Amino acid sequence: MSPNEILAICMLVTFFGFLMAGLPVGLALATPALIFGYIGFGAVLFNLLPSRIYGVTTNYTLMAVPLFVFMGVMLERSKLAEELLDVIGHAFGGMPGGMLIATLVVGVLLSASTGIVGATVVTLGLLLLPVLVRRGYSKPLACGTICASGTLGQIMPPCLVLILLADVLNESVGTIFAAALIPSLILAGIYLVAIIGLALLRPDMMPPIPEDERQAMNRRELMWKIVKVVLPPILLIIAVLGSIIGGVAAPTEAASMGAVGALLIVLFSGRLSLSLLHEVAIGTLRISAIVFFILICAQAFSLAFRGLGGEHLVQRMFEWVPGGVTGSIIFLMVLIFILGCFLEWIEISYVALPLFLPFFIQENVNMVWLGILVAINLQTSFLSPPFGWALFFLKGVAPPGITTAHIYIGVIPFILLQVLLLTIVFVFPQTALWLPKAIGW
Repeated sequence: MSPNEILAICMLVTFFGFLMAGLPVGLALATPALIFGYIGFGAVLFNLLPSRIYGVTTNYTLMAVPLFVFMGVMLERSKLAEELLDVIGHAFGGMPGGMLIATLVVGVLLSASTGIVGATVVTLGLLLLPVLVRRGYSKPLACGTICASGTLGQIMPPCLVLILLADVLNESVGTIFAAALIPSLILAGIYLVAIIGLALLRPDMMPPIPEDERQAMNRRELMWKIVKVVLPPILLIIAVLGSIIGGVAAPTEAASMGAVGALLIVLFSGRLSLSLLHEVAIGTLRISAIVFFILICAQAFSLAFRGLGGEHLVQRMFEWVPGGVTGSIIFLMVLIFILGCFLEWIEISYVALPLFLPFFIQENVNMVWLGILVAINLQTSFLSPPFGWALFFLKGVAPPGITTAHIYIGVIPFILLQVLLLTIVFVFPQTALWLPKAIGW
């Protein structure tokens, strides 16, 4: 092992040490990169850094990020989710488990329209968890359904994860969106079947809404509210996603359409105000700034690690893994799952994943398929105890009486269902690759 490769290992260890010490992610990336990169090569190595940073700031695909963030924050901060939950809850509330089905449907809509896991989990937790507990629903089941529904934003297009993965994998956003669509719908379907099946077996765990309460909104009023409240977000999602997948609009163009569409939905709902617009603008700026700061710092980390010969270390590591390419993919999935318990998806996508990609490119592995496997894996790691981020999000807004044990126990069945989806996509790659091929991507 060369001196520079030892420096590369020290850089990785220092990075994790800084993260554990609570240093902001961007600084945890840039600081060891600058220190160990300078020790190994001096200032010469970083002559390339300005061009790498310029490449991030001028990347046309990444311009879609703040626009999709604006779309999501606008729909989330306007309290549209409250109306969605009320309407869909009344639509499904007459059957056992109806409120959980409503939770799942709203989770799908929020995930597809916001793409922000934290916002979706917090929103569902604040609005639904007290109601579900009050109605006699099983606490672990309620917690698990909310967390699982919220994390659909990790894989359901259009979402930030898939946009950044497309950039890392050097694939078009439309291709990645098309590849993720069927697996995400399969997962939502698996959740739905599991909830309905459990409702048939154990209706006592999820009682229906009492008849007198459901009669407070007559059928005609319910249908009108479905058209007024539920239909606009669905049409917006179809328009944005369809324009990208269909090749009608570039991701940035579709994202701008989504931002304007979200603004119009809130306007016609009577919720738009200057204070809301200011709040959304600040929220968009904050989230976008964090994302781009991490991406820029990741460039320094990647440049230093590769310059120090880190890629050769990674390649030799995969040579030790038995089972050839299949074994290497399984090893990567296990590694990403473990990393997902400690790191956010941005660091994994822009720091960890690029370290492994050269090996899989050399082995002619389909990058689109690999990207979807990674996205599903990241979603699973969001739920996994003890460090799953979705668990912390829900615990932060959970009402009294909801313990950490309730949340941890509740997510385990949904983790197993996500592993089932990961297995399906791994064994049957066409679940991810058929749609991009069918539409000519």
